[in-house]
Amino acid sequence: MSALLTIAAEPVAEFLPVSRTQADGDVVKFCQRTHDGYEIESVIIPMGARDNTWRTLCVSSQIGCARGCTFCQTAQMGLLRNLSVEEIIGQVRAAREHFGATVRNLVFMGMGEPMDNLDNVIESIRRLHDDNANQIPRRRVTVSTVGRCEGIRKLAALGWRRLNLAVSLNAPNDEIRSQIMPINRVEPMAMLREAIASYPVRAGGHVLIEYVLIKGVNDQPEHARQLAEYLAGLSTCVNLIPYNPRENSPYEAPTEAASDEFQTILMQSGQLAFRRWPKGQSAMAACGQLGNLALRRGATS
Repeated sequence: MSALLTIAAEPVAEFLPVSRTQADGDVVKFCQRTHDGYEIESVIIPMGARDNTWRTLCVSSQIGCARGCTFCQTAQMGLLRNLSVEEIIGQVRAAREHFGATVRNLVFMGMGEPMDNLDNVIESIRRLHDDNANQIPRRRVTVSTVGRCEGIRKLAALGWRRLNLAVSLNAPNDEIRSQIMPINRVEPMAMLREAIASYPVRAGGHVLIEYVLIKGVNDQPEHARQLAEYLAGLSTCVNLIPYNPRENSPYEAPTEAASDEFQTILMQSGQLAFRRWPKGQSAMAACGQLGNLALRRGATS
């Protein structure tokens, strides 16, 4: 079957072939080999409360990442390069045409920091939104960031009120966040809070706050109370993510009791919060697990 597709009346080159796949139940991680010998990793995630009839596609915006978050597999690769617009859109085409997936939602939560490749990310979103035959509207797209405030402001300036923003916060205070997320040393939480507050959300909408719970690091009751205080007055929803181990990780997942208590404290404080149940761990396809370390900077592929 031909992979030629027309987006916004412009011919688009054939998508990169799928080089390998890993599955954990209905969760499928697939890789596309690039012309320069790297791999793009994407994840097809079944959704739908009853019958899993549609899919969220987690796409990458870079190969590797420069941001150095200590709990993340991709960060261990270093940044290898940005993905082109065609390589980003090609992940969607591969999911649809190679796997036959009904892609309803798109999340920029794969390899890389989307704000570090923002021009290509924005153009990808524009083309997918304008594709009359296979549209993914902006209201079904989420861009996740480690906290690049300039990038958040640039997205806000577009005036796309229905484009969803997710912020990977993962800590209740600057001390912890600077230890696990180096970005915080140059863009601390007060600066980030201002950027979140200025982001335009639709009526009834929220900025998604992603919070990876790590045993003994950021999962204690006092951390939940500090987080609730930090987010007070903002239109946010907290997504609690029990830690998914990377290779050679020094961290552990929290206990169920600690996760439950953390969520309860947030909810009792008036902060909307929900749990993300692990999907794709055995295929290294869960949050924070993408990346082939054999391809990292300085290694031989």
